[in-house]
Amino acid sequence: MKNKTLTYYLLALLILGFYSCKEEGEYHSISDKIEAEGKPYHGKLTSDPLLVDSELITITEGEHTFLIPERKGQIKSFACTECHSRPVAQMKNMDAQKAHWDIKLNHANSEVMNCATCHNGNDMNNLNALTGQNIDFNLSYKLCAQCHFSQFEDWKGGAHGKKVAGWAPPRASMTCVNCHNPHSPGFEKRWPVQFNTQTLKERKEGLDH
Repeated sequence: MKNKTLTYYLLALLILGFYSCKEEGEYHSISDKIEAEGKPYHGKLTSDPLLVDSELITITEGEHTFLIPERKGQIKSFACTECHSRPVAQMKNMDAQKAHWDIKLNHANSEVMNCATCHNGNDMNNLNALTGQNIDFNLSYKLCAQCHFSQFEDWKGGAHGKKVAGWAPPRASMTCVNCHNPHSPGFEKRWPVQFNTQTLKERKEGLDH
């Protein structure tokens, strides 16, 4: 009797195991699927194909050499001297339409910063360092680094800011002005992204299979 009961028990386990096994192409978990279908990659990871259509320049800051977006070609009104044919001081009283009317400086208070803090009134095709030296528009991050030095150190090391394409080499990083409006660098307040219950449900179903 005991042997017969044991036989029935083993048979029940066998049937249960048969019906609980996954069908072909189905997996009990995402980990099972990765393990079964994953293939080791022995090639070279690169972001080159993603950067083909990007206008980039190479810079070196300390021990870091990497790519950043070319800036001057993206500025709608560059070169500035097409309009600023004379120093700003000489153009103030000219009977001309007011330019840049839509720009409102919201970077620091007026006692600390005005237009001339960053723009060279005698050479509008270049930016103006605190020391009076010219800074090329393509290297505008150097202007930001004068005050935001801790963020600059993080950025040049790769910890701050976004990448142009991906993390695979060659490194191509966005600069300050690619994310921040230089005249009003603070991000506007916005509502958080709505929690997607459907995505959560799909993920859970994927793990339950």
